[in-house]
Amino acid sequence: MAEPREVPAVLMHAEYDHEKEKDVGGGVLTTDEKSMPMYDSTSSPSQDEFDDGVEYPTEEEKNTLRHVPYSLPMRLFLVCCIEIAERFCYYGVSGTFNNYLANPYAGGAPYTGDNLPGAIGRGTSFASGLQNFWQFWCYVTPIIGAIVADQYLGRYKTIIVFAIIYIAGLIILFITSLPFAIENGAALGGLATAMVVVGLGTGGIKANVSTLIAEQMTETKFKLKTLKSGERVVQSPALTFQRIYMIFYWCINLGSLSLVATVFMEKYKGFWTVNLLGLLAFCIGFSVLIFGKKFYVTRPPTGSIMPHAFKAMWIGLTNGRNMDAARPSYQAANGQKYKTPWNETFVDELRRALVACRVFLFYPIYWVIYNQLNSNFVAQAGQMKLHGMPNDELQNIDPIVIIIFIPVLDKIVYPFLRKRGFPMYPVTRITWGFILAGLSMAFAAIIQHEIYIRPPYYNMPTAGGDGNDIHVAVQTPGYILIGLSEIMASITGLEYAFTKAPASMKSFIMSMFLFTSAFGSILGIGVSAVAEDPKFVWFYTGLCVADIVATIIFWVLFSRYNKTEVEMNALEDRLVKPKAVTELKDQSHV
Repeated sequence: MAEPREVPAVLMHAEYDHEKEKDVGGGVLTTDEKSMPMYDSTSSPSQDEFDDGVEYPTEEEKNTLRHVPYSLPMRLFLVCCIEIAERFCYYGVSGTFNNYLANPYAGGAPYTGDNLPGAIGRGTSFASGLQNFWQFWCYVTPIIGAIVADQYLGRYKTIIVFAIIYIAGLIILFITSLPFAIENGAALGGLATAMVVVGLGTGGIKANVSTLIAEQMTETKFKLKTLKSGERVVQSPALTFQRIYMIFYWCINLGSLSLVATVFMEKYKGFWTVNLLGLLAFCIGFSVLIFGKKFYVTRPPTGSIMPHAFKAMWIGLTNGRNMDAARPSYQAANGQKYKTPWNETFVDELRRALVACRVFLFYPIYWVIYNQLNSNFVAQAGQMKLHGMPNDELQNIDPIVIIIFIPVLDKIVYPFLRKRGFPMYPVTRITWGFILAGLSMAFAAIIQHEIYIRPPYYNMPTAGGDGNDIHVAVQTPGYILIGLSEIMASITGLEYAFTKAPASMKSFIMSMFLFTSAFGSILGIGVSAVAEDPKFVWFYTGLCVADIVATIIFWVLFSRYNKTEVEMNALEDRLVKPKAVTELKDQSHV
């Protein structure tokens, strides 16, 4: 932690000059003192209500004192328990899909040596394509869950509804994976149906639980605190939200360690045991969700805000990409061409959300690379000597890396860099995540080349069923690189979606980030035809090159947002000030 000024990666509620403030497009941000309550995006109380017994830092204190996160409330960890159970089920079950689809059923005989478990036997290309569809569907459905939550049911009730749908899909998957069902040809139809139903359930949960967890933190102001050592520090909402999403992602990966068990269960006990375990784990998480209701902080739905958001964007686009044209004050001064049932603040927040959406446009290529983790990396392992290890066991290196390195980065690396004047702003972290992902593909291409030049099967390594003469452990660095890239790119994406979205649109903007993974799956389906022997070297090389190009363009376009990070995140704190600017002083473009 730093003694001089720390500029956090996400400065949620910085003090700011309210008279004249620039937005990310270089124009001036203004707010309307007579904001309509319907679109007041924050429920935080005014500054005056906090003055009793609480010390707030001056600008000098913010610039000189060390910044620390707030302590996290216990109810936040209840939401973490729900996420652990859902991810335990999701990864434990879906992590076996590749073998279930690609390899033939062995009639219930026990597997020994390097034999691979299977059920449907449609090959790696078919398995990769269907898994890409599965990933696509799981990341399209969050949009449905977001709309239901933001407009109709609220986040908690929406999670309940989609959890019930999830359970129905798991029951279908369990029944159709029983030996008698596989032997009677029900496996493929059952899996396809379960993918659709479970994908709908997980999407509805995903869009809302990642927002619900951050909403459990109700502190939204900088405050002064004196530590037991006597040191005066500034408690920062910014660092708190950064830590929340690191903990959230840590929990996701703790749950994903279910693969340690399920890859052995599929091999020695059958796929039905995997699906039963997933069903039971999810039911435990569902019970925590139900019985913990009285502890959660929940927000009611805001009504049909999305049509207004789309209308405001349309007004901006049809006026030369000038979002200020959507302001009530602009319309009043220019003949009221459009009705604007929102306030000035709504337009400011919408502009900030659009910045996040532009950043998200570069994530699909990242997700194509990430999706290799449980598809073609598993197939690559099957092309090597397994020495009795399941070919999908090495997937567990990824969550282990994340579980180890999240605390290291949160407690040591990021504070060390801030102390020396190198804060890891969101765009910087995302860029490093993309770089590490590209390196993982370069490494995979090198390993694939080594596989192809080894006997006995050379560039057709699955021809004999036991792989070429190269140890499967050489894959390890590829999994480590992807794990580190997730900490940088994936966690920051979740954080960026929450902190840049208006309170009334948080689930929807989160779903937009998650949708980038769906688009990545579409790209993955498009390139899956190349994902076969002997083309894998070129497949991984192509992904590496595409990632390098995308990363360079991303940095060129968005590195400037590091300089305006404080200003963008200052908006919500500024909205609760008693005096707001009421005149449109300048025009700004999206």
